[in-house]
Amino acid sequence: MAASRTRHLCSMAAALVLTAAAPATAASASPAAPDGLREVLFVANNWDGTADVIRSTGDYAKIGRIDVIPDKAARMAEINADPIKWIYFQAIRNSVGEGHDQFADDMYSTPDGRSVVVSRPSFADVVSLDLATGKVNWRFPVAGYRADHMAVSPDGTRVAVSASTANTVHVLDIGTGKQLGSFKTGDKPHENVFSEDGKYIWNMSIGEVNTALDDPGWDWTKGDRHITVVDATTYRQVKVVDMRQRLDAYGLKDFSDAVRPAVFSPDASRLYFQVSFFNGFFEYDVATDRITRMKTLPKNPATSEDRTTWVNDSRHHGISMNPEGTKLCVAGTMDDYATVVDRTSLQEGPLVTTSKPYWATVSGDGKDCVVSESGADQVTAIDFATGRKVASVPVGDHPQRVRLGHVQAAWTGPGGN
Repeated sequence: MAASRTRHLCSMAAALVLTAAAPATAASASPAAPDGLREVLFVANNWDGTADVIRSTGDYAKIGRIDVIPDKAARMAEINADPIKWIYFQAIRNSVGEGHDQFADDMYSTPDGRSVVVSRPSFADVVSLDLATGKVNWRFPVAGYRADHMAVSPDGTRVAVSASTANTVHVLDIGTGKQLGSFKTGDKPHENVFSEDGKYIWNMSIGEVNTALDDPGWDWTKGDRHITVVDATTYRQVKVVDMRQRLDAYGLKDFSDAVRPAVFSPDASRLYFQVSFFNGFFEYDVATDRITRMKTLPKNPATSEDRTTWVNDSRHHGISMNPEGTKLCVAGTMDDYATVVDRTSLQEGPLVTTSKPYWATVSGDGKDCVVSESGADQVTAIDFATGRKVASVPVGDHPQRVRLGHVQAAWTGPGGN
């Protein structure tokens, strides 16, 4: 009995430590841009190999465009000369890429607004591009054969990137591209989040999402999926959260435990997350280490119930929160809508028609949710207060990640200053 009590107290102590260290929501309204810099939104056009830079508030007008694959000829020569790399390149195109190459998954600007760092899945690398010239500053090939989601540290000096086929996350110096450390994850690491103080990194692994074994009875074939929390200095594991156990305890044994996009409340006490195949999200209490609420959102009657038709096992993919922590914004990817949800009541607002919305972030002033419409090649802003659409802006082919960042104040594109 004493040993059991000791284990319980240790578990609670660890949970409380993580509560204090958990990431505050990335939705916090950004501070004023430093002198000489302009706050913007970077839109990664994955199939295009470009990134559009748009205003971070207001009318979201386009400011400039970046070619994120200026070294394409060199990269393709390497791939064509290596049979294994060529096989993986083709596999990415014909599976997760839906018949297209994946050239721009995620991106963050450097603190000085002079460069942007981009993860390129099909090229299995991360590159830094000079925003003035468009040239490559540095390149980091990831372990394995595919790069995925990234996260930037609060001070903007470190970037973490998932190497999805190697079950590894690399942490790089954003200025030099030098690896500062790495750590192992579950199968197919996906989303990364730094804690607000920069001391911890949370990684969500999603397992195998490209097979047709999507019936709950075959869920065990999807691999080892869990959240890995590591110390961002030593890169040693601090905690593992296996949502399989938490979902089972909630009575949802047939639900996938692949945690997709997620967002923390402003006080870091709650995690709101999506899972594969589910049209909705969950609320997780960090301190007590349990799922506390579940929200099921409406289905689109036109959406097929055949899970094998849902892109990369996603039904809904994209979630953000306003700075006050009162509203959530959800991208209903396969159901072709986005909606604002009241955090207290979990009541959704109007279903804003969008075409295959793939991501949700927050505008620079914190007033709007900005979703990428990968099926319509545009980004759309939705007012958190009313739940209504306020603007849509055309961008490149298949926009995915949308991230706040900075450019030099006069910047209009490479060579445009």
